Amino acid sequence: MSKRDPNYIDRHVGNRVRMRRLLIGMSQEKLGELLGITFQQVQKYEKGSNRVSASRLYYLAQILGVPVQFFFDELPEAGDHPGLAEVGMTDLLSSSEVSQLARAFSEISDPVARRAIMGMVKQFADGKAG
Repeated sequence: MSKRDPNYIDRHVGNRVRMRRLLIGMSQEKLGELLGITFQQVQKYEKGSNRVSASRLYYLAQILGVPVQFFFDELPEAGDHPGLAEVGMTDLLSSSEVSQLARAFSEISDPVARRAIMGMVKQFADGKAG
């Protein structure tokens, strides 16, 4: 890891910020406005290239409606991360498609429909559909 590479913790926190922001349907511009910073600064936080201060992390938690601990959930231990936070589940969960899917799925109130959709998704994942 070079001196300019983001620290794996900063990347993880940034991914969690992005994941939550997308899940609630908030733009980088709106989040920046609420924090009093530019959307470019939000981008840097989400990439992990800039560290989030403790006070800013507290405000992020308030704005995004999560406890501060949320940003550290599923953080790999120092010896457990592949190549200091390469692509993993957190990166996948922070993608736009997954956030859109989660938001749409959460709006389905019929439990039978939810189970049917889960069954279909599992079939696709197992390569048994289509």
